[in-house]
Amino acid sequence: MKKLSIVFLAVLITAALASTTFAYGWGGGWGRGHARGAGGFGCDRDFQAIPELGLTDAQTAKIRDMREAYQKDIKPLRDKMYSKRGELKLLWLQKTPDRQKITAAQKEIGSLRNQMDEKRTSHRLDLFSILTPEQQTKAQARAAGKGFGPGKGGRGMGPGMGPGMGPMGPGGQR
Repeated sequence: MKKLSIVFLAVLITAALASTTFAYGWGGGWGRGHARGAGGFGCDRDFQAIPELGLTDAQTAKIRDMREAYQKDIKPLRDKMYSKRGELKLLWLQKTPDRQKITAAQKEIGSLRNQMDEKRTSHRLDLFSILTPEQQTKAQARAAGKGFGPGKGGRGMGPGMGPGMGPMGPGGQR
């Protein structure tokens, strides 16, 4: 009975974590999928939200296509990371947590996070490359200034940062 309770609790925690992560990641807030790096440029949604860039219809369509391809590309990594986080929670819920297994799970999560960061950087650079030199200058000036304002959930980060800022936002944790 005790094992069943532990398993039920672990499933409940995993479901709560997954739903919270999904809500933040897709609905604004601090989701990593939409984060800006320090000093970096916003994702495709940010470029589309800057009217002074004057994106052409072709640029907007290409940005949308690139975003869809990027989301498909990172989905397996994101799913595996969520799964590993659930496994890590289960490891911590053991009566006597196994140090080696916990450390290995944390390293695996870190590796997945690094892979996602590399793909995100590549995606951002690809997005930036479709802008004209004038649009690039405007985007850089905007990113160097006050940023894009508060996020969808009111979680803006101030200078140079805005919606979807990673785990460093208010209440965010890594």
